[in-house]
Amino acid sequence: MNPAAESFIQEARDILDELEGILLELEAQPRNPEKIDAVFRALHTLKGSGAMFGFVTLSEFTHHFENAYEKVRTGVATVTPKLIQLSLSSRDHLERMLNDGPDEDGTPSLDDETNDLIKKIETLYNEEGGEESEADNLQRIRIRFKPDESALRNGMRPDLILEELADLGESSVIMIYDDVPNLPSLDPTVCHIAWYVDLKTSAPRNAVEDVFIFASDWELSFERIIEERNKGLVDGKAKSANSEPQADADQPVSKPSKTRAGSQMESVRVQSFRLDELMDQLGELVIAQARLNRISSELGDVGLAGTAEEVERLVTGLRDTTLSIRMLPLELVFGKFKRVVRDLSNELGKNVTLKTDGGETEVDKNVIDSLTEPLVHIIRNSIDHGIESPDYRKASGKPELAELTMAARQSGGEVLITVSDDGRGLDPDAIRKRGLERGLIPGDSDLTEDQLFSLIFEPGFSTAETLSSVSGRGVGMDAVRRVIDDLRGSVEVRSKRGQGTEVTLRLPLTLAIIEGLLVRVGRNSFVLPLSNVEECVELPPCEELRKSGRTLLRIREQLVPFLSLDTMFGFPREESDDRRVVITNVEGRRTGLIVDEVIGQHQTVIKPLSAYHRNIEGLAGSTILGDGAVALIIDAAAIVRRAQSNQRTAA
Repeated sequence: MNPAAESFIQEARDILDELEGILLELEAQPRNPEKIDAVFRALHTLKGSGAMFGFVTLSEFTHHFENAYEKVRTGVATVTPKLIQLSLSSRDHLERMLNDGPDEDGTPSLDDETNDLIKKIETLYNEEGGEESEADNLQRIRIRFKPDESALRNGMRPDLILEELADLGESSVIMIYDDVPNLPSLDPTVCHIAWYVDLKTSAPRNAVEDVFIFASDWELSFERIIEERNKGLVDGKAKSANSEPQADADQPVSKPSKTRAGSQMESVRVQSFRLDELMDQLGELVIAQARLNRISSELGDVGLAGTAEEVERLVTGLRDTTLSIRMLPLELVFGKFKRVVRDLSNELGKNVTLKTDGGETEVDKNVIDSLTEPLVHIIRNSIDHGIESPDYRKASGKPELAELTMAARQSGGEVLITVSDDGRGLDPDAIRKRGLERGLIPGDSDLTEDQLFSLIFEPGFSTAETLSSVSGRGVGMDAVRRVIDDLRGSVEVRSKRGQGTEVTLRLPLTLAIIEGLLVRVGRNSFVLPLSNVEECVELPPCEELRKSGRTLLRIREQLVPFLSLDTMFGFPREESDDRRVVITNVEGRRTGLIVDEVIGQHQTVIKPLSAYHRNIEGLAGSTILGDGAVALIIDAAAIVRRAQSNQRTAA
């Protein structure tokens, strides 16, 4: 496939994603003219671009799709649930056409599925509004069209524009070639020609303007001329062209357009793997910069120290810029699930509305790419198992319209994504029963609700009595945990019977480079994500020598629990009078981590652990220091949660 066609496919997929969202919004606001115009323009863009890049079957099908919304725009038809459903089906069909690639012979090839959708579209809009008389809406428009001199070099086709105008009605075209130079000085790549077009059409003004949607380099003017309603026809034929029409004073006489030649592009499409390569190279640069700082410190050369400081400033700026390029808003993910919720609700006969909050929260693009699968499983389980039928909800005193909420917020170096519903909630008794049947828990165990809820992530675990097309096989939540673990995140479940369930995904903001605090425990170096660190304080020797085993430290009249990392990791305790406590903030709770030495701030390039070590709880990865040594990155949240779990178990 040629690069131009590949570029069109990328752009068309973006348009189809946007179109799906607009259609879902239009379903809730069927009389919103801005949404109707947005649908029409998206279809018009696909039709024009598709024909230009060899997708003639797609263009032909989109033409029929566009006709339906032209009826809506002119008030002949209205937006109905049937039209929205057919539009969504047509949108999915366009996506399949994109995957098939351009037509080889340049002629449309309509298969049975395409013809069936075309027939449904034509039947629907004919049923909605029938055929209107063109004489009732007849108008004449005079157009002056002068492309920019560079328009031909930029790929514009004036002949296609004139043909499309002719499709709208009866047109008369006059070519203006006064500016064409003599043959010796003629440049065939420069456009010196302009056109006057006298168009008689029943199409609205917007439809005529949309013909020039891709003509970015042009001068254009319109003059609308009134035809007396129902008086411009004699025996079904148009009046003589010699009759002098009157200009419509209510319409703007001209519509100049500024040329875009030389203007800056607002965005550039970059292939994903190039961003990954850029991040890898930046990671190596950060490590090299750390080595430079170390060498500068050892040599004590003032000039080298100044250069190292300047390089560090530049690398930090480059790092921040590169990371910002990779950060994307979560609304890109949230928008996909409006359609999922709508289709599942219809399939299961439930009335569910999706609410989103915090879509502006940004995370690394690699996290975004991995989120769709786990969120789909969570939503499917929520709608199928959690949310009750409308009759059951009504009998229980709940609103028939159930609410499913997706929310996101940033907490330190983590982003929290929550999916909650107001359904029946999880049944601890049913989970316990199935856990005993599967041998996942011993018969004499006394598990808390949190421990029971964690069983839903076991492979093959399901409390569903019957298998449905949506869920019941017990693979969904297992897949959720597997993906989130790969992202170095965690999953939490909270539920109240009869009130609903809340699933929270805790994920790192980025998977590449973080600011860290370099510490020493024994002879080993570790890095704590700086986003989790609040402050560092000295550990009074008397606190460590308490025989009571008390693990609370008073800091400015506040008691803060603390953990000893050497004890947790099994290192021999180092006798020292100047040990430090790093105060972390995890899930809104302050916890101290005892270390032997705080070395300082460190730009940390995250390297994944090997397959043998990646499942060690409390470690989030590794990094390379300036001297070539390896330091492990501590997952403070996992360590704190592990300690809390041990406390509950002991209690």
